[in-house]
Amino acid sequence: MHDVIIVGAGVVGAAVARELSRCRADVVVLERFEDVCCGTSKANSAIVHAGYDAPTGSLMAQLNLRGSQMMEELSRELDFPYRRNGSLVLCMSEEDRPRLERLYQRGLANGVEGLRIIGPEEIHAMEPNVSDNVVAALDVPTGAIVCPFGLTIALAENAAANGVRFQFDTTVTGFTREQEGWTVHTDKGDLSARCVVNAAGTHADQLHNMVSGQKLHIIPRRGDYYLLDKTTGGFVDHTIFQLPNKMGKGVLVTPTVHGNTLVGPTAIEQEDRDCTATTREGLDQVAEKAAVTVKNLPLRQTITSFAGLRAHEEGHEFIVDEVADAPGFFDCAGIESPGLSSSPAIGERMAGLLREKLSLEPNPDFIPTRKGILNPQGLSFQERQALIREKPAYGRVICRCEGITEGEILDAIRRPLGARSLDGVKRRTRAGMGRCQGGFCSPRVMELIARETGMDLGDVTKCGGQSRLTVGKSKEGV
Repeated sequence: MHDVIIVGAGVVGAAVARELSRCRADVVVLERFEDVCCGTSKANSAIVHAGYDAPTGSLMAQLNLRGSQMMEELSRELDFPYRRNGSLVLCMSEEDRPRLERLYQRGLANGVEGLRIIGPEEIHAMEPNVSDNVVAALDVPTGAIVCPFGLTIALAENAAANGVRFQFDTTVTGFTREQEGWTVHTDKGDLSARCVVNAAGTHADQLHNMVSGQKLHIIPRRGDYYLLDKTTGGFVDHTIFQLPNKMGKGVLVTPTVHGNTLVGPTAIEQEDRDCTATTREGLDQVAEKAAVTVKNLPLRQTITSFAGLRAHEEGHEFIVDEVADAPGFFDCAGIESPGLSSSPAIGERMAGLLREKLSLEPNPDFIPTRKGILNPQGLSFQERQALIREKPAYGRVICRCEGITEGEILDAIRRPLGARSLDGVKRRTRAGMGRCQGGFCSPRVMELIARETGMDLGDVTKCGGQSRLTVGKSKEGV
């Protein structure tokens, strides 16, 4: 019997796993997809929210502030991209100024540091591309941006290095309460554990409702985005927000840690818990709303559009606790924005609950650090020459748009929880994320995956499952 089974390998499941690996515990993470970071965690705004928006006194507010405070040190420990660029929440009319003032007061009550309300002259000095119609803004210097793939993969790799086991392509189908814990039924057989953590994103209410009479209801909210080319990387430096409303924080315009510009999202409620198809209507809505706060938005430099889902719980509150009528079953449910920002604190809180429940002892061999994939572009010319002499694969560029080498891709495949698909390599190295969106490098990346894993080339997929990229060999039978 395992000590803990975590269902879901998104950023929350990975954060819980990493924090639990500080203890002596037998922990398994089950994930229905082929890799970590395949759900909500892969498609979001990549923002570390400062904590001014959530209702004062709520668990969401507490975990947002704590997660934001933890993130910079965590990025140093686990070696993932993070930048404290600050954010501006724009007020576009005098009628809305009281709402801005209330947001400022809420931020102070939540413990956010450095907040100021500033006027148009200072706003335009900071961000020349903000609309001329702006009347005021909330300046939030502790706001930041992060790589959501980098964060999730770093947490998971560090958990794996500390003994946590990950089992992919495994769908949970039900639970049976046992005298000493739970049997978890999956399409790959049954497992047992003393405790279960439900970190299943948009499906978390379904798992919860299998074991509890106190029902949850999660509404999937789709968010459509534009991703612009790196040539637009200086369009804004801060994250530009609109005043929040009941559907969220509105359409934002933000730089990314990799030098692109991101615009979105919408907040469209839907029944389908997995569909992330963009729509013309959704993208038009993004363009229309973004034009309210910034001028001359270079949407012609779009290199891709995408959509993500948020797990909106009806009460708009994080649920991070043991289920009252299902002892040993713990929820991490309703983790919508600011879920990415809060994830380190959610992991910390959940691990604390499980430590107390199971009387877990500290792991004396815990390794707190992890080294990410080497980026040769961060080396000096001389250092890069020496690296290529020692490891020639770092001299062979595979992805021309992003300058990603064979050495980086091989590292992504060979490291703990290594990539097994094109998207897995893309999330770890950015090969395929540039202007041509993998049009040039995909065949070569597929060859490297097949060679390193022993897969047949025809079995290499885009993102696991049936997402094969080839239908046969062109000269077969000739």
